[in-house]
Parts: sequence; structure tokens; C-alpha cells
Amino acid sequence: MIDIITRLFARGDPVLSQAGASDARALAALHGAAFHRGWSESDFELLLLDRNIVAHRATAGRKVVGFIISRLVLDEAEILSTAVAAHRRGKGLARQMLDLHLRRLAGLGARTVFLEVEDGNAPARRLYRRAGFRQVGRREGYYPAAQGAAALILRRDLA
Repeated sequence: MIDIITRLFARGDPVLSQAGASDARALAALHGAAFHRGWSESDFELLLLDRNIVAHRATAGRKVVGFIISRLVLDEAEILSTAVAAHRRGKGLARQMLDLHLRRLAGLGARTVFLEVEDGNAPARRLYRRAGFRQVGRREGYYPAAQGAAALILRRDLA
């Protein structure tokens, strides 16, 4: 009930900002709702304390409704995960977060960004294709929780 009331009174577009260790619980909850095998709060806390991690969140009111998280090593980055709350999907939030995130990675010196996406995840594949990612590999049976779906390895050059 509180979630419904929060959504009703949330004004305007979600606010995008840098995520930190204090967001670990919210990111874990969102990740668990979006994926077959969610990451724990402690997993997120360890990631968010790592100096090589770049993370952004989208908030509506005080609620986290989306995030994107990457690891940056030298001039290469890997998007580790991104998720958007179910009631916010299909409204351009993932694209806004991705655009901000890619600009930040470029500003930190990333020249190339990689990620893996489930072959059957058409919305995510469309998002990344429109953002300029191209397929450079494929891992068969990578996602066992999704009946052994393949992972597509995508790449985008920033420089």
C-alpha cells in the first residue's frame, strides 16, 4: 500500500545520481525483482565500495527505481548490471541512465565498454543496439536459470 501511495505522489521524472554503498539494500531488492538470481545486499555493498566501480541510480521520491553499475579498469569498462522497476519500464529510464553512465565512463577514460545480455531479452537488446553497441561474441548456455539461454557479448567504443 505504501508503494502505491509513493508512486501516486512521486512528482516528475526520476532523478539520476551517483549510487553509493548506502544504496546497497535498495539495489539488491531491485536486482532481485528483475533477475532470476539476484545479488545480495552484501554483494552490492562490496561492489559499491570498490574504487573501480561506477554506479548510478534513478530515484523517484525516496525510492530507487533503477540503477546501472560498471567496473572500470584502465580504458575498458564492463556494465555488470542494470535494472529498472517494473512500473517504470518502457518509459525511457534505462536509456537515460545508460546515456549518463556512458558519458561518465568516457569522462573517466573508458574507451571501450562491454556487457553481456541474455539472447532472449529483446527490450535490453534493443536498448543497447540503439545506444551503439554491437555483438562481438556469444556464450551458449550462459544463463542456466533461463533454460540455458545464450549470452550475447556486446561492445561499444566510446573514443
